[in-house]
Amino acid sequence: MKRVFSKWIERYFSNEEALLLFIILAGSLLVILTLGAPLAPVIAGLILAFLMQGSVSWLERKNISHIISVNIVFAIFFSAFLALIFIVIPLAWKQLAKLFNDLPYIFQQIQAGLLVLPEHYPELVTENQIRQVISLAATELASLGQWMLAYSFNSLGAIVTLLVYFVLVPILVFFFLKDGKQLALSWLSVLPHKREMMTQVWHEMDDQIANYVRGKVVEIIIVGFVTYLGFIVFDLDYAALLAIMVGLSVLIPYIGAALVTVPVAIIGFFQFGWGNEFLYFLVVYGVIQALDGNVLVPLLFSEAVNLHPISIIIAVLVFGTLWGFWGVFFAIPLATLVKAIINAWPKPSEEIET
Repeated sequence: MKRVFSKWIERYFSNEEALLLFIILAGSLLVILTLGAPLAPVIAGLILAFLMQGSVSWLERKNISHIISVNIVFAIFFSAFLALIFIVIPLAWKQLAKLFNDLPYIFQQIQAGLLVLPEHYPELVTENQIRQVISLAATELASLGQWMLAYSFNSLGAIVTLLVYFVLVPILVFFFLKDGKQLALSWLSVLPHKREMMTQVWHEMDDQIANYVRGKVVEIIIVGFVTYLGFIVFDLDYAALLAIMVGLSVLIPYIGAALVTVPVAIIGFFQFGWGNEFLYFLVVYGVIQALDGNVLVPLLFSEAVNLHPISIIIAVLVFGTLWGFWGVFFAIPLATLVKAIINAWPKPSEEIET
């Protein structure tokens, strides 16, 4: 066994650059797992600066100086950042609080509707079964209320941390944009001059990941905004909260839209009931989802990441479990990185030829 393992190590890690890349990746993963929380503002600033670097480069190609280009891009980013903090988040939080206050009423409506079922479908369900389901739901609702109460008392530290992030992230983004090239050169100076494998990995994933993440951000904004307008037309309760959920659902391929449709349909049903207005509401929502999947996605991701759907789902599950929301957001880029490393990794035949 030891001999087989030694041969496997020699076959795949005898290349010095491959071994160095493995050490860099392992070290980066270790840093993220152990110091991810304190370094979160730095990581967020680095990612945002990376996404905006394309706009800075585009302005520079228009003969605009680097510092002016940085200031223009940063001003746009900071305006959007302020709008998110002072408009979008407070509106969504207000509607979320209203939803929790309305949950008992919604639960009563559901209970009344369920208790009618045994009268109409006695061969399918009994009153005892319905009452068991209601009792279980009431217990879960009470647990949810207790969790919200405990969270409200324990969230002061999280709010302070969030405020620190709101200050640090824009500052870091500005300096990463301004001095990004110098920082990159200083980091590259510690690497070997011969780094064909690392260069291949970088070139394979750079454009794809940047275009993918930018496209996802644009898709979230467009889908969320159009959905919000559609909900406002119907005067739907919790329109902003549900629109944000619909926008963020595009992060989870294949199943995100299905999951978010459930609360949208439930809220619409309780507000409109069975009738034409509810039907029109579902039609408009379905049209938005269809346009997103059949028009917007092909336009934004014409050079889509070439990954099998099973690989995408596995990536979402694995990275989402490791890093929560951000793991889901970057699941496909991280899967692309893994694929690029596998493609660039020296094959056993290459080792034999050399």
